[in-house]
Amino acid sequence: MSGKRCVAPNVVACAMGFAMSLALGGTAHAQSSVTLFGVMDGGLLYTNKTLDPATGRNAGKQFSVIDGGSYYSQFGLMGTEDLGGGYKAKFRLVSGLNIANGGLLHCNGNLFGCEAWVGMEAPFGDMKLGLQFSPFFLAVYDSDPRSLSLFGSGAIPLVDNVLGTGIFNANALSWTSPVVAGLQASAMYAFGGEAGNFQAGRQYAIRVKYALGGLTLNAALYDGNSGGTAQTPVPTTVQYEGRMLGVGYQFGALTAKASFVNYKVAGSFNNNVYGGGATWYVMPTLDVNGGVWVTSDRNRTTNHSVLAALGADYFMSKSTVLYAQVGMVNNHGAMNTGLSMIGALYEVPGTSAGTVVGIRHTF
Repeated sequence: MSGKRCVAPNVVACAMGFAMSLALGGTAHAQSSVTLFGVMDGGLLYTNKTLDPATGRNAGKQFSVIDGGSYYSQFGLMGTEDLGGGYKAKFRLVSGLNIANGGLLHCNGNLFGCEAWVGMEAPFGDMKLGLQFSPFFLAVYDSDPRSLSLFGSGAIPLVDNVLGTGIFNANALSWTSPVVAGLQASAMYAFGGEAGNFQAGRQYAIRVKYALGGLTLNAALYDGNSGGTAQTPVPTTVQYEGRMLGVGYQFGALTAKASFVNYKVAGSFNNNVYGGGATWYVMPTLDVNGGVWVTSDRNRTTNHSVLAALGADYFMSKSTVLYAQVGMVNNHGAMNTGLSMIGALYEVPGTSAGTVVGIRHTF
């Protein structure tokens, strides 16, 4: 810049010129990008029984078009800027969609109710501020043999028990460490936001992950209070405590996983969920996977269920997948474990069966 002094009324113009020079200079030295991405997943769901929420009885068979036969439809924006010295600024906005009617679905019910955060990647770890997945949920996902498919997986008992709590965490600050000798730690604290009552809506989660060769170990806990200012169409502040342990091992094209998860809901049930299964890439374009999840109410053991599912994904390309899944669930006592996140989240006592076929495209 020249040595010319700024005098009124040119101070504003000079300040704007200086700011623009800084911005242009920053652009010359920093690399940034913004990416639009998304998933479209539609399926045909059939179940031989359907829970009538008014009576609690079987309303009969169903056959319907659903969004999210295996994964939830979504669109989003993510961006990064390389700040140099090992630092990157980044953000992510994700909205859930319903391809059946074009409306909002999944997540917490808001427009960008899946993820809405800004953060920084640094040599000492990853930091995020805003609506985000909890480390507890990510550990459950990492230990599920069917990657928390929306049909017949560990996602069903999770949402059956606590809805969106512990998945979509508002007002949250998190940190994830670098990987050191295969070990990585994550922590999250979500502020309730209620003046004069710091405990209302307060949530926190901690996760430790260890990976060595084909072995992966996960341990995590979650603790959340009800209340707070983050009230959403889909409840995300159910008061509960969560604990989980998970293990996985990859044998070439086969990966086996097992987990234990406890959901202790205040003033209600205390459910243990034992899960296990495997995924096998029979060929690079065909993945066959299956699992079993046993849920038991520790407060009343007559309440228990067994959920089992088997699925196959055929990759027509890197972006397009055809899938087919079958499952069954057997409920005893007051247990109402379902088959599908959409269309059959809860099921009647006794044995129910269902299947879903569909297509998933990513962009």
